[in-house]
Amino acid sequence: MTKKPKTKMSIEERAKQFMPFAALRGLPDALAAKEKILVPKIELSPEMEEELDRQMHLLTKGNMATVVYFQNGEYIKITGLVARIDETSRLLQIVNTKIRFSDILQVEVEEGR
Repeated sequence: MTKKPKTKMSIEERAKQFMPFAALRGLPDALAAKEKILVPKIELSPEMEEELDRQMHLLTKGNMATVVYFQNGEYIKITGLVARIDETSRLLQIVNTKIRFSDILQVEVEEGR
């Protein structure tokens, strides 16, 4: 009885045996989502509303701006070019992100551009 010679496994094939394995796909993402701390929406004082209104009037299409806005229980900060300001629909668009005026907490317009 003759034994068949074993073929050697390539280094790449051997390495695959020791790669990490995620038994529960998506678990890290689900845990990260659970770790988010949800906050209530801040009610603006009259002074804050006045300052926000002043900053909103400085915005024009093509300006670089930083906007802090409320979405899904958290405040998000985005910086980018103003793509659109729709007074009728009350929407501000920074690059591809559409933000309702009522969700905006703070606006900073970069001067000199």
